[in-house]
Amino acid sequence: MSSLYHPTVARLTYRALLGRRRALILFTLPGLLLIISLAVRLLTGADDDTADAILGGFAMATMVPLIGVIAGTGAIGPEIDDGSVIYLLAKPVKRPTIIVTKLIVAIGVTVAFSAIPTLLAGFVLNGNANQLAVGYAVAAAVASVAYSAVFLLLGTVTRHAVIAGLVYALVWETFFGSLVAGARKLSVQQWALALAQKVADGDVITSDVGLVTGVILLLAVTVGATWYAGRKLRTLTLAGEE
Repeated sequence: MSSLYHPTVARLTYRALLGRRRALILFTLPGLLLIISLAVRLLTGADDDTADAILGGFAMATMVPLIGVIAGTGAIGPEIDDGSVIYLLAKPVKRPTIIVTKLIVAIGVTVAFSAIPTLLAGFVLNGNANQLAVGYAVAAAVASVAYSAVFLLLGTVTRHAVIAGLVYALVWETFFGSLVAGARKLSVQQWALALAQKVADGDVITSDVGLVTGVILLLAVTVGATWYAGRKLRTLTLAGEE
């Protein structure tokens, strides 16, 4: 593990992700979820269907992918945009180590700002009845891993990574996913919900894919995106040296 994790790279990445502008956005979305959850609980009381609507409709469908976009693209995209990544690549650090370290940081930030608030919101909404809070928190955590890998990859292949990430998160997963049943099967959100469905009691949480399929697709996308990001970083190195 030590050969794939570089503390200095991690520290610089954390500093970039938790800068004033990004930190404001990162805190705003979970804060909004908790405020909405508290208001709904005070107005309507504990209700499984309401909890499911908020945790599934806002937390999983909007908050988690948006935080993934911010953390995943922000872990490397700005360095590539301003050219400072060349200085990092000039250091005696293996390219896979750079990618894996940045991915670990992006995952940590995404989980902290999405899975933990989702868990808290679930307890606020219905006290974790039927394991809804835990189920959605698990889904948010595993989705955070896949989103971080996908959006980190986007940060290495395009200078418009944030726009591309928003298109995927909001247009594909949220818009098309709500209209076209087939699109939902190609959705990180639905793959993660397959685990939530297994964790939660009853049939409140549903997914368009089975548990085994969801796990396999999550692993395949995470590993594939990480591998390809490392490959693109090697190409970037060669271009910078030339």
